[in-house]
Order: sequence, then structure tokens, then C-alpha cells
Amino acid sequence: MENSFGKLPENEEQRLAKLRSLNILDTYEENGTFKHIAAVASRMFDVPIALVNFVVKDYVVTKAGVGMGLAKEVSRDVSLCSLAVLRNDVTVFENTLKEPCLLASPLVTGEFGLRFYAAAPLTTPEGYNIGAVCIVDKKPRKFSASDQKMLETLASAVMDEIEKK
Repeated sequence: MENSFGKLPENEEQRLAKLRSLNILDTYEENGTFKHIAAVASRMFDVPIALVNFVVKDYVVTKAGVGMGLAKEVSRDVSLCSLAVLRNDVTVFENTLKEPCLLASPLVTGEFGLRFYAAAPLTTPEGYNIGAVCIVDKKPRKFSASDQKMLETLASAVMDEIEKK
């Protein structure tokens, strides 16, 4: 199976079943903890946009965020978060205009002007990447190994909150 960026996860059907079983997509109401984590990410990395996203079959749902206004979902075909669930480590694009695989994305080449993206996957205990904690900027930037570890820690906090339910 493929989307506009390429392959879908090999375990796509099981991943989607697990995501549905967590009952976190039933409402667009922001989870308070998720909202705080997005706010911390925005401040910690000094970025205008930070999101807690979940990747479903055809779109990406934003459950909490800073800097995206009322946007609650985007097509999976254009969302960089669809790439983040393909990896078990942090996805980083320090300058999206230097990434050939991203030049088809209207978020990169269009009016939005996405130039930096980093995302730590939200991984269930079973190993399914159901979404990501993402940070976005409209200017290129460096992202160190230490930064990646901090973003992974925020993703772990989101998963801790999910597992409490």
C-alpha cells in the first residue's frame, strides 16, 4: 500500500485497529495533558507550531496543538506525519526544500511554507506507531541528537497519558 509519500507501514491494518481500540479519536476535544505537551514543545524548541497528531486511514487528526488555529485534520497524502509513523525513531527535516521527497507536498511548496519538521512517533507497547508529537517552523533550523531525545521524551509522556485510560 502507498500514499503520496510512498509506502504505508507494513502493519497498517493492525496499527489502525490498535489506534481505534484506544478510543482517542472519538472527539475533537483537546486532551488537557496533550495540550500542555504541545505548549511545552513549542516553548522548548522555540517553534511556532507544535502538535500531537494521530494518523488514521485517510487523514491525520490533531488532538492538541499550538499555532495551527482551528485546523483539526489534514489529508494523510500531504501530512508529513504520515512519514513519521513509518519510523521508530525521530523524523527530522532541517530544510524541507532540500528534501526531494517533500517537494510534492503543498505544505512545503505552497503558501504555508513549511521549512522545518521534526516528529517523534507515538509508539504503543505492541510497537505500533499511531501518531507523533511534531514540531514545525517556517524557517530551516538545526536539530541536535539532544533535541531528538527531548522530543522522544514528550512523545513518551503522550503515550503514558494514553495508557492511563
